[in-house]
Amino acid sequence: MESREPTSLAVALRWDGAGAPQVVAKGSGEVAERIIALAHEHRVPLREDPALVTVLSQLDLDQRIPERLYIAVAEVIAFAYALQGRRPDTRPAGVAGKTRAQGAAAPARANASAAAD
Repeated sequence: MESREPTSLAVALRWDGAGAPQVVAKGSGEVAERIIALAHEHRVPLREDPALVTVLSQLDLDQRIPERLYIAVAEVIAFAYALQGRRPDTRPAGVAGKTRAQGAAAPARANASAAAD
């Protein structure tokens, strides 16, 4: 029996520092690979979390994430800021922060799994 690699899935989020992050891109297969490639090109941090990306992929484009996903997505945002050596409250005034993610940190997996239920 031939082993098949699972279809890749990616979701990109944008957070402007106010309100909930929103889904700005999502896709599977080649579209997911393109989202990931664009993130790499633009040095956007990526995190893998199959449970969270599955839940986020069910949202509509431009939809803000629901409250039940705030903790899981906050971990993604914190990860992105940490990689940049910043904290969300140290962003220069008037500059909108953008965070895009493929998924979330390992601790977010439980949050995403619980949110999916």
